[in-house]
Amino acid sequence: MPELAFRTAREIAHAIRSGDLSALEAADYFIGRIERYDDDVNAVPVRDFDRAREAAKEADAAMAKGDAHGPLHGVPMTIKESYDIAGLPTTWGFPDFKDNIASGDSFSVERYKEAGAVFLGKTNVPVALADFQSYNPIYGTTSNPFDTRRTPGGSSGGSAAALAAGLTSLESGSDIGGSIRNPAHFCGVYGHKPTWMIVPPQGHALPGQLASPDIAVCGPLARSADDLALALGIVSGPEPLQSDGWTLTLPKPRHGRLADFRVAIWATDEMAPVDAEVEARVHLVADVLRKAGATVSETARPSFDRAVAHATYLSLLNSIMGATITEEERAQFAAVAAEYDKNDLSPKAVNARSMIMNHAQWLGANNHRERLRYAWRDFFSDWDVLICPQMATPAFPHDQSDFAGRTIEVSGERRPYFEQLYWSGVITESYLPSTAFPTGPSEEGLPIGLQAVSGEMHDHTTIEFARLMADEIGGFVAPDGYRD
Repeated sequence: MPELAFRTAREIAHAIRSGDLSALEAADYFIGRIERYDDDVNAVPVRDFDRAREAAKEADAAMAKGDAHGPLHGVPMTIKESYDIAGLPTTWGFPDFKDNIASGDSFSVERYKEAGAVFLGKTNVPVALADFQSYNPIYGTTSNPFDTRRTPGGSSGGSAAALAAGLTSLESGSDIGGSIRNPAHFCGVYGHKPTWMIVPPQGHALPGQLASPDIAVCGPLARSADDLALALGIVSGPEPLQSDGWTLTLPKPRHGRLADFRVAIWATDEMAPVDAEVEARVHLVADVLRKAGATVSETARPSFDRAVAHATYLSLLNSIMGATITEEERAQFAAVAAEYDKNDLSPKAVNARSMIMNHAQWLGANNHRERLRYAWRDFFSDWDVLICPQMATPAFPHDQSDFAGRTIEVSGERRPYFEQLYWSGVITESYLPSTAFPTGPSEEGLPIGLQAVSGEMHDHTTIEFARLMADEIGGFVAPDGYRD
């Protein structure tokens, strides 16, 4: 089965349906690859091989009767550790939850199983899903298959690393600060951050958490844009509590040819400068689009104050992060906040204030977010897609030092570690869909991915755009050392 490791999920599903490959052969093949290659990468620490083989046998028995269960019938996949799978631990990297065994499947796992998928296990995350890296005290450190001295990203780092190394055919992650898009960029795969709440998040939570958190989303990662579209069709829909009265009908892609797209280019920003090589890649994509006949602008921007928009995102993000802090930590943040003027929009001031926000203050941030949503709606009435960076640099070396002291080198300058939240946050806070797509390697051979963003609910527009771009610049390329 040459190169089965790097076939798309759709291709593997076709091979199983056509009889060229059995579900058990597919499961055994990927299990063998995990056992052979994952020691260095550590992408799939939670393994469920026995049950996967049994599920694959059941899929083959169903096929023998002419009973295919869905578009992923017999296809092996993994999923981010933060999703519940009955009988497996869900820890989010917290040692206190190492014995938290899920009693049922999350919504997404249920939908993937209904589509015929066979789960091999779960992929690694950082503690609390709160880092651009993926390491924790339970499962250790996940590395980037393109260079194991570097991070695969976070928090869906195990998801992206497993795809890049050919250890799985499909993945699902989650994203509140780039946690799907950042690992996709670092590992050269595709990742889609859906419009908020079109993928129900039930079962992507720790014990006691039932309400859907603001701005956080669940969504797929894959080795092709086509697989993103397939997966999104499987897991999207109304929340279970609303399904009696609501349906979801996402718009079709705005265009089927690059020549018809109107594309805005946002290559860098003084709020969060990106490395010269990343900036150059955005401009290269702009040149490719012009040659393809697309309408391209490098000056078009949504009509809002970028500093206020970033402060709004940090406020919304930290209101979630601050919900579980101790009284002692709350007092510490209050003391820091008191050092700044109430109108100071610097990240340090905003972070301190928003960690102790009351509900009235959150309502103020939410009201400003609504202004941003309308500004984006107006912008995307003139433009189909916005292209921008996801992170300031390609994958950086592992750094497990104290958060407060971390920095990133950007074009020879040390920049604040969490400054990079700017590029994901300005998209996330307004519920916009964003597809991270690969654009080829850096000079060091590390993947560079970019974001394709569109208006709310236009998820299929960004995915189709990414698919069309692959025809022009290529798509996923496997890292050296992982081919059979």
